[in-house]
Amino acid sequence: MAKKSPKPFLTYKTQLNNLIQKKHLIISNPDYAISKLHDICYYSLIDGYKILFYNPMTRTYEPGTRFEDIVALYEFDEQLRSLVFQYICHVEQKLRSLISYVFCETYSENQSAYLMPTNYNYSPKNKNGINQLIKMLTFEANVNIEHAYVVYQRNTYGNVPLWVIANTLTLGQTSKMYSFLTTSIQTKISTNFLHVSEKELSQYLKVLTHFRNICAHNERLFSFRSRYEIPNTALHSKMRISKSGSQYNYGKHDLFAVLISFRYLLRKEDFVCFKRKLAKLINHFAKETSSFKKDKLLAAMGFPQNWSNISRYKL
Repeated sequence: MAKKSPKPFLTYKTQLNNLIQKKHLIISNPDYAISKLHDICYYSLIDGYKILFYNPMTRTYEPGTRFEDIVALYEFDEQLRSLVFQYICHVEQKLRSLISYVFCETYSENQSAYLMPTNYNYSPKNKNGINQLIKMLTFEANVNIEHAYVVYQRNTYGNVPLWVIANTLTLGQTSKMYSFLTTSIQTKISTNFLHVSEKELSQYLKVLTHFRNICAHNERLFSFRSRYEIPNTALHSKMRISKSGSQYNYGKHDLFAVLISFRYLLRKEDFVCFKRKLAKLINHFAKETSSFKKDKLLAAMGFPQNWSNISRYKL
């Protein structure tokens, strides 16, 4: 199949003219629009956030759509990333703390303990992954000089405990470490999250890691879908989430799956605070846009219409 010709460079004024004349987007303040394209760029702003307002069949915007509507969606997603990232970090920090505590309680505070393959589930399936994990942990403990607190422990005590080295790990690395722990240690950790088994916790962490990376890399979040899925939960059933066959239509690998994950993994007061801030964001955006349909945003986020009822049900 022949490749299309690359898109040519266009000046800001040409970009605006195309949006107005060819795409039927309302731009009442060209100077404002150019300033936004200058700061964000056409690809990130227009191509990234036209999804709620653009008709792919006609290749034009829905009647009445303003440039400001697209900017409002971009800014909504920017604030959404900040909010979701904040609470994923809560889960991340708790997991680091639990892994460090339970592992050291089981084996010892010596760094040799977390560098010993036999202290993990060293099965043929996990062998290569554990070897890579230990190689990374060895570098952090013995070589890396980027973290002053690690260097201090290394030079002062000749030992970097797991509760110190854990702070250098990403959520992805922490999630991997959890997945390689023995079943007994995983169970001790997962019991700190009510109604979550050791296997389910691993599933939640994979999804949250994927969403955390989207937040950290400043990519579009509200419509993102992970290739991983969280487990089916009591909330899916109690909220009467619709199905296609045996598969739930919402809350498996979308942003609503993150909301369900938070419901299970955050403290109750933290979840209530997150949900209140999220509802405020959604309602504010709805008021800021002229052609915006709230149902369309919720669908793009993977949210059912009754999403706000999530905190009414017992787990």
